[in-house]
Amino acid sequence: MSDTVYAPPALDPAALRVTPIGGLGEIGRNMTLFEFGGKLLIVDCGVLFPEADQPGVDLILPDFAPVRDRLDDVLGIVLTHGHEDHIGAVPYLLRLRNDIPLIGSGLTLALVEAKLKEHRITPYSLTVKEGQTEQVGPFELEFVAVNHSIPDALAVAIKTPAGVVLHTGDFKMDQLPLDNRLTDLRAFARLGEAGVDLFLVDSTNADVPGFTALERSIGPVLQDVISRAPRRVIVASFSSHVHRVQQVLDAAVANKRKVALIGRSMVRNMGIASQLGYLHVPDGVLIDAKKAADLRDDQIVYMSTGSQGEPMAVLARMANLEHQIEIGQGDTVILASSLIPGNENAVYRVINGLTKLGANVVHKANAKVHVSGHAAAGELLYCYNILKPKNVMPVHGEYRHLVANAQLAQDTGIPEKNTIIVENGAVVDLKDGVARVAGQWDLGYVYVDGSSVGEISDADLKDRRILAEEGFITIFTVVDPVTGRIVVGPEIHARGYAEDDKVFDAVIPKITQALQEAAGNGTRDAHALSQVVRRTVGRWVNTQHRRRPMIVPIVITA
Repeated sequence: MSDTVYAPPALDPAALRVTPIGGLGEIGRNMTLFEFGGKLLIVDCGVLFPEADQPGVDLILPDFAPVRDRLDDVLGIVLTHGHEDHIGAVPYLLRLRNDIPLIGSGLTLALVEAKLKEHRITPYSLTVKEGQTEQVGPFELEFVAVNHSIPDALAVAIKTPAGVVLHTGDFKMDQLPLDNRLTDLRAFARLGEAGVDLFLVDSTNADVPGFTALERSIGPVLQDVISRAPRRVIVASFSSHVHRVQQVLDAAVANKRKVALIGRSMVRNMGIASQLGYLHVPDGVLIDAKKAADLRDDQIVYMSTGSQGEPMAVLARMANLEHQIEIGQGDTVILASSLIPGNENAVYRVINGLTKLGANVVHKANAKVHVSGHAAAGELLYCYNILKPKNVMPVHGEYRHLVANAQLAQDTGIPEKNTIIVENGAVVDLKDGVARVAGQWDLGYVYVDGSSVGEISDADLKDRRILAEEGFITIFTVVDPVTGRIVVGPEIHARGYAEDDKVFDAVIPKITQALQEAAGNGTRDAHALSQVVRRTVGRWVNTQHRRRPMIVPIVITA
């Protein structure tokens, strides 16, 4: 993986250009750009959720720079499935051009349309299903059923005169899926026989040996845990995990409990899934959360969001006693999801908080309450042997996942030179069965912070981290611009640094001396004098206290 940035040459009219904009080297922000004949096609447009070192950030978007100046050339956005890391950034792209057609399955588009409604955008959409073929400009799209942890997921084969690309989206090969919808290996084999020039394949579990466990193995475990729970049960999962919610509903019915959905996205998404027939709600099992308090503790299951330890989600607020549902002794909390890399500390913080309140916390490490939605190494090997693609570009995963996936491809006989490990912004051109890296765009993170999009920079986040970790110091002083004599101050105040500002008494003479020396050398500019103060205080704080707080000097010449 190279950090070298170099603009690609003009696209050969006989070549297909593939540019991953997000999803490589990370779990999230999935977005890939395809170009042929002067037209663009986008596959997925997702978000990445912030980590602890990105304080205040709500979401992280792909960098739309490669398409921002070519929006009129975009023929459509193909959405492989309805998870946030594949659809969450769609509203922000449609803000730039709101009539870009969305192409996806029924559930996927329903989830996106509900999200867009909150942004007051009415999309143009085309609902497709497995086995369907659509011609979108120069791109012929064939949709293939794949199994994932959300219903209605699709892989897409993109056919152009330059070659055929198969993009799996997220997938696994569960042989006994809850919805009886298998990954269509027959379609994979047919595409392989015809020839796949470039295979873009999910890498998330490429370093996990064997096969992903069956989804239906979770149901009996949930039923057992709920049957033994003496009081309330709270199950946390992704708000789009229809299969898991179905299993919780079934387990609740088996144990004569009612279910209340908690969290706005959970209520919205399950309402959509129920209306479209993807979620089968037994009569009388769902109740309004407000009515749940009227039931005995052993009669209720709460289905909530927050399985990744998100600070504003329901589960974290329960752990912090900031939610109307107060966790207590004998309550059972089930985290029915896997850990997204980077969220470990946040999740364990929530687990510790819930445990301290007396809850029995059941999670993947101590019970089989979740299975992954991504193909493990054994399943990926099957795909490579069935497809026998000419070139492979692993996608959707951290760098270690991409490398592990490429190694699997090579183990099945695909030459190393035909396995392409690249980073976001890489420009890969496909022509005559040969895929080569033709350029590298310099793409960064686009932060959503409240109502602002892209206005927060990495420098701003660095300042926030300094404020959070080191505090800040302000120094106020007034200097006579003619004589350089200090008229007022220096007055020093700090926050998040020391309990008593008297700790700074020792540095005040140093500030006074530094200002007098600067004035003696003819310095009269307020900005230049403020930098003198900053350097003086910074050296003292670092030497005496081993700290690096934010220093805000205010020098007024009057």
